[in-house]
Amino acid sequence: MTSATAAPHRPAPWYGRWMILAGVWLIYFCFGVTIASMASLITPISAETGIGNTAMGAILGAWPLTYIFAAIPCGILLDRLGARPMLFLAALIMAGSVAARSFAETPTQLLLAVAFFGLGGPLISVGAPKIIANLFDGKARATAMGFYVTGPYLGGLVALALTNSVMMPLADGNWRTVMLIYAALVAASGLVWLVLSGARTGHIDADAAGSKKFSLTAFSGLLRLPEVRLILVLSIGIFFINHALNNWLPEILLSRGLSPVAAGYWASIPSIVGIIGALIVPRLATPEHRLKVMAALFLATLTASLLMQMQPGLPMFIGLALQGLARGSMMTVAILILMESPSVPKDRLGLAGGLFFTTAEIGGVLGPPSFGFLSDLGGSFVIKLVSMTVISVILLLVLLRLRSLPGSGQDRINP
Repeated sequence: MTSATAAPHRPAPWYGRWMILAGVWLIYFCFGVTIASMASLITPISAETGIGNTAMGAILGAWPLTYIFAAIPCGILLDRLGARPMLFLAALIMAGSVAARSFAETPTQLLLAVAFFGLGGPLISVGAPKIIANLFDGKARATAMGFYVTGPYLGGLVALALTNSVMMPLADGNWRTVMLIYAALVAASGLVWLVLSGARTGHIDADAAGSKKFSLTAFSGLLRLPEVRLILVLSIGIFFINHALNNWLPEILLSRGLSPVAAGYWASIPSIVGIIGALIVPRLATPEHRLKVMAALFLATLTASLLMQMQPGLPMFIGLALQGLARGSMMTVAILILMESPSVPKDRLGLAGGLFFTTAEIGGVLGPPSFGFLSDLGGSFVIKLVSMTVISVILLLVLLRLRSLPGSGQDRINP
């Protein structure tokens, strides 16, 4: 008990922190499975329910919309009730959403089932950084962040690679059965989380007693900071690209003449590279080089949007790899820029993180339906990839403006 008093954010022994991190990673893994499994089943779902690309895009973008409205209440619940029960609740919500999709008979029912998933998202994306901030410091924190961010990418990789090649044959081609299997997997992850975190709840929520209460003035104070506003703009563009491609990449590859199984394997390339990038890039993004690293990631996204318009082959492979590298690291580096800006008070980091994800999900809402609408409008996915090129250019211009800010948070980022 004495050691806990001296360093309340650090459990002992050291392996306890990594057990908790493993539990967080597993919940995030199932988050990725839930998103990618739906993307892999768009064709059979649309064929059975008669949902067009525009309507399917709206359905795929339903959960980020719910996320926007749920993020602040979920953040308050995390502060008041603790991260352990809230992450378990997140797993149950995700499992319930996936199970409800298997019973949906109409587009409205499917939309509501997907929207329900958005209630669990904030509990994970806001709760996980909070847990890691209490358990790790310095380089260990950067390593831990890079590790847990691999969870959704590996989950997406598994779902993209196995949904059509393994799960659909196993379920006799019934996508509803596949959804039920994934729902059971997600629910099981919540039970594992309870086991891994059970003896260390106090360390997980060590800062709860000293945290400031929620207030609207705190939000306005953060929004008055120019670097915060620019980072929030970046977050919208990052999530627009990520959510759009997360949901439509298999369909883009199918439009190139690939079979569903081959498209699943090709769509897993970004996830594989994203896992590697998430482990390496955040450690390279030291304060003095952070904006340069972010610029390189935006350039990778821009290049990927051009190469992905090619037919399957080496250029497309390189494009998918570049897109995965950027996807795996853009969000993490953006959060680091925000969290380590001297203008953002340390006692408002949790609030800043919640504001980041709330704003970012505006892009998450717009991405999937925009790609679906443009697909119906143009009859192919070329226009959608061009829109990704345009957004990448805008992100580079915003980043240039962020770099040029005098004083404030950018002095330390660009000494």
